[in-house]
Amino acid sequence: MPAPLRRAWVPPGPYDLHRTLGVLGRGPGDPAFRVVDGAVWRASRTPLGPATLCVRARAGEVEAEAWGPGAEWLLDGLPALLGEGDDPAAFTPRHRLVHEAHRRHPGVRLARTGLVLESLIPSILEQKVTADEAYRAWRLLLQRHGEPAPGPFDRLRVMPDPRGWALIPSWEWHRAGVDHKRSATILRAVRVARRLEEAAAMDLPAALHRLQLVQGIGPWTAAEALQRSNGAPDAITVGDLHLPRIVGYALTGRRDGTDEQMLDLLAPYEGQRHRATRFILLSGRTLPRRAPRFPVGDIARL
Repeated sequence: MPAPLRRAWVPPGPYDLHRTLGVLGRGPGDPAFRVVDGAVWRASRTPLGPATLCVRARAGEVEAEAWGPGAEWLLDGLPALLGEGDDPAAFTPRHRLVHEAHRRHPGVRLARTGLVLESLIPSILEQKVTADEAYRAWRLLLQRHGEPAPGPFDRLRVMPDPRGWALIPSWEWHRAGVDHKRSATILRAVRVARRLEEAAAMDLPAALHRLQLVQGIGPWTAAEALQRSNGAPDAITVGDLHLPRIVGYALTGRRDGTDEQMLDLLAPYEGQRHRATRFILLSGRTLPRRAPRFPVGDIARL
């Protein structure tokens, strides 16, 4: 096996590797993302081909190793991935709960992968279903249609390229529990993959517009993807089943939050609304459960 390429990055202050990169994983069994003995492993399909990245924090710096045709591309983007281009100082907590979470987690930064499709496809899979259903679909699709990731970690898989996604037969989507609406949206997206990837270099309004030109991609999906691909601090998720109620309960104690109420509460964080929600979620103040969990469907049995 060829020796890995290596690079190190020194954070300018407190740094939390796992909370910064943890948002890139899609569930505990994500074949493209694993944490082993403190090291974060990621398998990506870069513009130069598949690659594997292993990142670990040690002695005040972050060390990275990369394998595969896209290894150099991943290492060139390592500082951005780890949050070097992020500006935490632009954020000013306006609520006591947010201030306390910000104080307890000073090392959290917004990761920027620079890869739109990598975040967009699992976000589409998460539309209108439970997280467990979406994670299962992502896992099965990568296991069956992805490829082994370069490097020493033989359990990692690289997602298909656009042509590979387009060639997945309809019964394989069904077997993974993905309905026609979501699979059709993914197929429309991969047909214009190059144009969507250009959104990684755009400002947030232009990037949101570009993604939503694809039928089936709305504000929720576009924001979820750009939070990761662009590290966008203001990419607030609207249309979510749970987030408005979580934000409303955390900041006011009310249980019946709506998107409109959430946006009003987050208005003082204009330009940093996604970062504000990250700290609200990190605060641990969650809405007490009253109703049963949303039922998990399995369209593969239909």
